[in-house]
Amino acid sequence: MENDRKPDPKAFIDNLKGSMPLKKKIFLFLKNNALKIVTAKSCCGHSGEPGC
Repeated sequence: MENDRKPDPKAFIDNLKGSMPLKKKIFLFLKNNALKIVTAKSCCGHSGEPGC
């Protein structure tokens, strides 16, 4: 069953605070948000990554 709950602002900020290079963080943020837009879901399926 798909988890279509509302996005959690705290989890969003926590994912952006993760320790990784800024370029990779920005890339993952854009990629994961694009995936959410294309699939019309609230989660990209990569929980814990920036943008998810």
